Amino acid sequence: MTTASPSSSAQAAREALAVRLTHLRKDAGLTGKEISARCGWHPAKTTRIQRGAVLPSDADIRTWCTACGADDQADDLIATARAVDSMYMEWRRLHRNGMRQVQEDWYALHDRTRHCRVYVSNVPPGFLQTPAFTTALMEQITRFQGTPNDVAEAVAARVARSRFLYEGGHRYVVLLEESVLRYRIADPDAMRGQLRHLLAVMPLASVSLGIIPFTAQRTVWPLEAFYVHDDTMAVVETLTAEIRVTQPREVADYAKAFAGLASMAVYGAAARALIQAAIDALE
Repeated sequence: MTTASPSSSAQAAREALAVRLTHLRKDAGLTGKEISARCGWHPAKTTRIQRGAVLPSDADIRTWCTACGADDQADDLIATARAVDSMYMEWRRLHRNGMRQVQEDWYALHDRTRHCRVYVSNVPPGFLQTPAFTTALMEQITRFQGTPNDVAEAVAARVARSRFLYEGGHRYVVLLEESVLRYRIADPDAMRGQLRHLLAVMPLASVSLGIIPFTAQRTVWPLEAFYVHDDTMAVVETLTAEIRVTQPREVADYAKAFAGLASMAVYGAAARALIQAAIDALE
């Protein structure tokens, strides 16, 4: 089975905006060269905007609408462009002032979410991380991105999300690749504490934790980490960006992939045995 590229929703939305701007130009009876002249920029910029290759700025949209005699549509188009921009957010941009604000934004999203399905192939999800593990991970991310170091504050904000595990109305269905248990993200003591924490949360009524063993016969290949929130949005994490997928067809693809991954996972005693084996390997 296949899933769509995680950036395709953002690209589709960008292209839809480009089509609206192109129709606006055509309705005004202008050619590409004519609107470029009216806007005061090179025709190549007009071409990139109409192809959806670049997202126009607020000023670009206002200039375009004025050139087309459609100033009354500028505010709506700007709002659309901003919505598109929020779908694909580079981590360096999100973390430009540090990581704390992003963690607080995630807290608000999880507060609204009733049912969250989570698949990870790299590290445990934030709401299941211990402070020591989170600190080690965030230090690595901060060094890699070269962004301001507010790790202590960001760790506190991330760990705060764990309260939703103990409050009514929230349900988390989590799938981990077995490799997540083995990656040495932190020092042995922190890794041991993290793995024991996974064992501690497994009995909670709000949590279903499955592990996909190395030996599982794959029907879905390992994917990038993703979170499906209430069947209305999938948040995908890549190396460089957070992508918020809202197109129903694509959200359904992520739900389908999750179901396939879940069918390969082990639960209960078998899952605990895999976690304990990873702990023993640290001894």
